[in-house]
Amino acid sequence: MLGAGRVEHYLFKQLAFVRSGTLKAASGVTEEMADLIPDGFRNSIRWNMGHVYVVLERFAFQYIGLPQQLPDGFKERFEYGTSPLTSASSAPLPSLPELEQLLGEQNARIQATLQDRLQEKITPYTTSTGFTMDSPEQFLSLALYHEGQHQSVIKLYKNLLNR
Repeated sequence: MLGAGRVEHYLFKQLAFVRSGTLKAASGVTEEMADLIPDGFRNSIRWNMGHVYVVLERFAFQYIGLPQQLPDGFKERFEYGTSPLTSASSAPLPSLPELEQLLGEQNARIQATLQDRLQEKITPYTTSTGFTMDSPEQFLSLALYHEGQHQSVIKLYKNLLNR
């Protein structure tokens, strides 16, 4: 929560808006449906939800040198390049309510931690696609794009799996 006279940075409003859309896209998904992988793809709805959480944790906290809140097995299951088809994690899969709770609480924690550090310069990081970022603000901006991509995939998978 912001103190009197403080203005909420637009990024936090956008993060909340996008996250609301992701949770809405995942609504109505059953535990069984969450793990189905449509033909021609390598991930599931559950993976996409976990992946969105893990990447935002990394973007918000890791590169600024702060600890991430990653439940057991999340990095091994949901990080970039992983797939339920190849995951070797022995940790139990998170339930959909667990994922929804983690996703629902993540933005407030990020805002409380970073609201006064958005413009802080950090060691530059270049993504696998060649985009370089050097502030929390830039990481959170890219996270919006990233989550939007996965939100679209969740919608597509629901459509394909409900045929």
